[in-house]
Amino acid sequence: MKKTLLFFTFLFISQLTSAQCAMCKAVVESGDLSEAEGLNSGILYLMVFPYILVGVLLYFIIKKKFQQKN
Repeated sequence: MKKTLLFFTFLFISQLTSAQCAMCKAVVESGDLSEAEGLNSGILYLMVFPYILVGVLLYFIIKKKFQQKN
C-alpha cells in the first residue's frame, strides 16, 4: 500500500513541476501558451525514463545481493 501511495504521489507531483531550461523557456515565452505547456510536458516525459531505468537496475542489484546472502 505504501509503495502505491508513493508512486501516485510522485506521479502527481511531476505534473505540477516546471521542467524548462532557461533557453527553452525564453523561446517559448514569446509564443503560444499551449506550446509552452506541450514543451514542458515533453521535457517531463523524457526526464522520467532515465530514473525508471536506474530504479529497475538498482532493484535487481539489491534483489540479487539479498539472494546471495541467504
